[in-house]
Amino acid sequence: MKTLVIEKQAIKQNVAVIKERAGSAVIYAALTGDAYGAGLVEMAKLLRDEGIGRFAVGSAKAAEDLRKAGLVEEEILMLRSTTDREELERLVDLNAVCTIGSVDAGLALNGLAESRSTVVEAHVQVDTGMGYGGFLAGEPDKVLSVYRNLPNVALSGIYTQIHSAKPDGRDATVQMGEFNALLEAIRAAGFETGTVHAAGSFALLHYDFARMDAVRPGSAFLGRCRRTKGDGLQRVGYGEAGLEDVRWLPQGHTVGNEVLITLKRPTRVGIIPVGYQNGFGVARTRDSGLTAAIRRWWRGRKITVRIAGQKVKVIGRIGAMETLVDVTDMKCSAGDTVLFDIDPLYAKGLAREYR
Repeated sequence: MKTLVIEKQAIKQNVAVIKERAGSAVIYAALTGDAYGAGLVEMAKLLRDEGIGRFAVGSAKAAEDLRKAGLVEEEILMLRSTTDREELERLVDLNAVCTIGSVDAGLALNGLAESRSTVVEAHVQVDTGMGYGGFLAGEPDKVLSVYRNLPNVALSGIYTQIHSAKPDGRDATVQMGEFNALLEAIRAAGFETGTVHAAGSFALLHYDFARMDAVRPGSAFLGRCRRTKGDGLQRVGYGEAGLEDVRWLPQGHTVGNEVLITLKRPTRVGIIPVGYQNGFGVARTRDSGLTAAIRRWWRGRKITVRIAGQKVKVIGRIGAMETLVDVTDMKCSAGDTVLFDIDPLYAKGLAREYR
């Protein structure tokens, strides 16, 4: 059995860190991408047990899965603006908070609410530079038209995503300035902004000024966001698999496929039945070009697994479905358990288990 293990205690530790960083800000747990690979429902229930009662999702299906799993009182925020009538109907039926990121989306939601003789709740989405959706921060008239012209929509919040890649916060400060200017325009026109939120995991860890009324951490719950030294987070997620085979290969024998490695000595080789198609060795990177190539090369030199508590080096490159390790200097046999780091976001073909 190949297993992705999610460590509950490590998540609880990360929740404590996130709560401390959030301070008085409300926490919306971002559970997009099946909770970053950790499992939508399992993660939501664990976070609920740790006192988190607001969740942000990326689809009506995710909202429905949470409601069916018994999360009926918790607030669910849909982090995507849509004009699709069927999807909006599902969200309203699920008592989810919708997102309005365009005039058309606002009119569609208001029309649906009006046809039902009800009022629905929504947050306004603002684009401060990512381009994935939302009103442009520099177009306050369009945003104000939503506040003025949607009588069947209760606008209870407004948000953006601070997306700076620089820890010094220079570009994040510019984004926050644009967002704050829009908030000032809304308030000057006599409207309440409701809950204001701008910080995902990176901004929460790096920029105190982005911690507004609420925060939306996601990958930080797994300790797999862009980190700061000594932040207290623990990395969550490792794989388990049994050694498929152990065999001796002579000096001078070649191993691998895309890049052949010539063995410099008689080598006892262990075969692990996981590879990059399972997500092993796959890592998030924001580098490109030569920097990315150097990082991949250096990472390839350092990849290890654990067998019986000992570190064992990977030989050559990780394969598509199998990986070779050097077990010359240790006792092991086929069937022994191998532990290896794996990002849940990329894990495929592994049974998921919370422990």
